[in-house]
Amino acid sequence: MPPKKSITLTEAELRLMRILWARGESAVGELVAAMPEALAYNSVLTTIRILEQKGYVRHRQEGRAFLYIPCVAEQEASRSEVRHMMQRFFGNSREKLLLSLLGDDEVTTEELQRLKEAIAAAADDRAGDEL
Repeated sequence: MPPKKSITLTEAELRLMRILWARGESAVGELVAAMPEALAYNSVLTTIRILEQKGYVRHRQEGRAFLYIPCVAEQEASRSEVRHMMQRFFGNSREKLLLSLLGDDEVTTEELQRLKEAIAAAADDRAGDEL
């Protein structure tokens, strides 16, 4: 039985998506040239087709070339990945996810201050919505 298809991005898929988010519409040859490490054209083509099946990109034909464009914004993809991780590892609990992050010894004082400010701003936004 074949493995279940994942909607999350593999490392290779994420590298291609980052290039597409930065460049916009691109042909496979342009993606190959923009890759930081040398990859075969067919490897990039296979990966971009998988991304299309997953719904992250779409293509249009221009002459003989297919031009690929992201149809999922970077922020949307990021949120989707976080929701997936939160579901898998933290039982869909935002609190458990945040507490896990805060328990990391590498969190700086500056990061904690920015988090406090973000939480306060979110609370203020919620209070304003309830009025």
